Amino acid sequence: MQSKDLLQLAEQFGNPLYVYDAEKIQSQYNRLSKAFSKVNKLRINYAMKALSNVAILQLLKEMGSGLDTVSIQEVMLGLHAGYDPEKIFYTPNGVSLEEIEEVNAMGVQINIDNLSILEQFGTKYPNVPVCIRINPHVMAGGNANISVGHIDSKFGISVHQLPHLVRIVENTKMNIVGIHMHTGSDILDIEVFLYAAEILFDAAKNFKNLEFLDFGSGFKVPYKKDDIETDIEELGKKLSKRFNAFCVEYGKELTLIFEPGKFLVSEAGFFLAKVNVVKQTTSTVFAGIDSGFNHLIRPMFYGSQHHIENISHPKGKERFYSVVGYICETDTFANNRKISEIKEGDILCFRNAGAYCFSMASNYNSRYKPAEVLWLKGEGHLIRAHETFEDLLKNQIPLPVEFATI
Repeated sequence: MQSKDLLQLAEQFGNPLYVYDAEKIQSQYNRLSKAFSKVNKLRINYAMKALSNVAILQLLKEMGSGLDTVSIQEVMLGLHAGYDPEKIFYTPNGVSLEEIEEVNAMGVQINIDNLSILEQFGTKYPNVPVCIRINPHVMAGGNANISVGHIDSKFGISVHQLPHLVRIVENTKMNIVGIHMHTGSDILDIEVFLYAAEILFDAAKNFKNLEFLDFGSGFKVPYKKDDIETDIEELGKKLSKRFNAFCVEYGKELTLIFEPGKFLVSEAGFFLAKVNVVKQTTSTVFAGIDSGFNHLIRPMFYGSQHHIENISHPKGKERFYSVVGYICETDTFANNRKISEIKEGDILCFRNAGAYCFSMASNYNSRYKPAEVLWLKGEGHLIRAHETFEDLLKNQIPLPVEFATI
């Protein structure tokens, strides 16, 4: 997308605004598919927690994607978007047996990540095909909040508990059809990923009726110019060869599954916000925008960096700004960042705003959530309307009249 397109959308739909480029999502999906073209049975399940708008789900469905879900509500959204139940994987963490049973009744693939629930579910439903999530204790990823493969992680069943796991399966006569792992997000070293894959291969040998191996995802995308990213092509070459060899060893052609979220949608996303005020203090120039961490929390939550550009005046002289929001507490998107000279009324564009941005938005400070637009075939399509005051009041119940004057 070009800056002129984004400016036109900002004028048409208002600010702040999320915009997603359908062509970029499609190219990332095709890139991953091509990298693993040597695998006969490849399946991509979009990790919808990254961006769960129904229109995005429908776009990926048309490309052949399945879904990776982590809650019953995500399962329901996937079904609403038209996905067949068998194309939906459900991998929750810390949920009740009752929720898992409810999802199971919907016909989706269950993926269990703790021994207690595994034994309870297997005892009641021994014939239901189940996937098991293994924690390989191999940590990949950037920020500690998104590195989930370490030994103290709440995710998965420890590979060191494999004998206990096997005993539960044997005692309940469960139908184990898949093994799954996830090491974390922002994988930089593919050798670490390949090492974790070997642990999964070893674990898989304990189960005789597998249909697939799910290697999770966590592929890193570039967030700034010359930034490093996961070498998908190299990973595809090495893991495909090893996976195919394992299938021969196992005696059966298995399906290789990935569940990318950020990899598919991060770079496709743009967040547009208008500059309300340029404020000079004794040491800093603040650019205050008509948004805050209620709309894009990642810089405050993860310390993540989103490239910011002034698309209203991209050729202006560069100056240093701290870009801040309107939330009534520390609310900083960037400190001392070099950006083309900013004037009040300019539109700033935040890159890599497709993953974990709108999906973590809130109504903090009673602010409205922004609209979302899909840029498809050269046109902007509104896929979520900007919230209104009525949306804030929805589901709120005022005090009865007799208590209102207490």
